Amino acid sequence: MYNISTPRVAAIAAVAITLMSSLPSFAWSNHPRKQEVLRRDNQIKKEINCNKGNLNGHFGQLKAEDKAIKRQEQRDFRKNGGFLTRGQQIKLNREENKVQRQINRDERK
Repeated sequence: MYNISTPRVAAIAAVAITLMSSLPSFAWSNHPRKQEVLRRDNQIKKEINCNKGNLNGHFGQLKAEDKAIKRQEQRDFRKNGGFLTRGQQIKLNREENKVQRQINRDERK
């Protein structure tokens, strides 16, 4: 038979548990809903930062709204094992659309 020591078995088990615990987040890291929401959030963040002087004094408000959306995304990701449900995606898109409309309105003024 095999002569496997207890520390070796414990080490192998620890590595296996570590790999398995990282699997769900890895498996969902490229989920289309998550990627779309993150891409839009990054785009909005860039627009806010690039147009800081053209936002008619709403820079702080828009930045705070963007941070709130980001926090909600992170809560939703954690709640569902790293991915978004269709309903959560719709809600986040609605909130991002609202911020985007505010940016567009302020840029035109």
